[in-house]
Amino acid sequence: MKRIFLPLAIISTAVLATSLVLGLGIEDASRKDLSHQVDHHMWTSLGGMLFATLVHGLVMTYFIGTGRWFEETARVYPLASDVFASSRRLKYRTLPIIVFGFVSLLAAGTLGAAADPASPVGFTGWAGLSPSTLHLLVAIAAVAVNAWTHVVEYMALHDNGRLIEQIMAEVQAIRTDRGLDT
Repeated sequence: MKRIFLPLAIISTAVLATSLVLGLGIEDASRKDLSHQVDHHMWTSLGGMLFATLVHGLVMTYFIGTGRWFEETARVYPLASDVFASSRRLKYRTLPIIVFGFVSLLAAGTLGAAADPASPVGFTGWAGLSPSTLHLLVAIAAVAVNAWTHVVEYMALHDNGRLIEQIMAEVQAIRTDRGLDT
C-alpha cells in the first residue's frame, strides 16, 4: 500500500499547492476580463480537494480492511502478541487526523466560494479580515494540514505493514508447529 500511497500523496499535495499558487496569481476577481484566472483556480482547487479526499478515503478503507483481517486472524489463531489491539490503536489514532485534513479542505473551499465576488452569499469577512484574506489564510492552513496528514498516513501505513509482517510470522510459526501447509 505504501508504494501506491506515496505517489498519490505527492500528486495530491502538488495539485493543492498549484491551486494555492493559482489563487495567489488572481489579480482582481471582480474583473470580468480576468475571470479565467478565477476559473483555473476554482477547477484546480476542486480537483485537488477531490483527489485529496480520494487519497484519505483509500487510507481509511485500507485500515478498515486490514482491521477486519487482523480481527479474523486473531480469532482463528492463538497469537502470542496483541497485534490486533495495536492495529486498532493505530487506526483510531490516524482516523481523526484524516478527518481533520478533510475538514480543513472543506473550510477552505467553502470560504473560497463565499469570497468569490460573483457569489450571491454576500460574505463580508470575519474578525476584521476580508473574505479573500480569510480564504487565503484557511487555504494555506489546509494545504499544510493535508501535507502533514499525508505524512502521518504514510507513517501509519508503515507501522501497519510491520504489524502485518509480525502477525504473518506468528501465523507461519503456528502453521509450521501444526504441520500445516505454509
